[in-house]
Amino acid sequence: MRIIISNTSGEPIYEQISSQIKNHIFTGELSEGDALPSIRSLAQELKISVITTKRAYEELEDEGFIQTIPSKGSYVASKNKELIREKQLKLIEDKLLEVIEEGKILNLSVDDLKDMLQILHDSNK
Repeated sequence: MRIIISNTSGEPIYEQISSQIKNHIFTGELSEGDALPSIRSLAQELKISVITTKRAYEELEDEGFIQTIPSKGSYVASKNKELIREKQLKLIEDKLLEVIEEGKILNLSVDDLKDMLQILHDSNK
């Protein structure tokens, strides 16, 4: 499992770790029951604080992506991938609703929003 941390990203480091592990789960690179690196070893590998790594793992556990067994480690949860996907889709929908509301304030059309989304999507490949 490869995790890349960007110090120039506006996203907090724990969120970068969390989102990359989620992505590894969605793409199948990490499967149900796979062991994750220990909090301490991941922190050493990434040259970051153990507290930051712990926060990322806690977030993943709270969201049902991983489970931690005391004295054994953290593993990809056996939770249904479809349910996890639905949670992620709901988060995206909520963010899009915020964008729509902001767009209405600026009197933007749906086509304007689609164009913006397409440009951002294409430039973020």
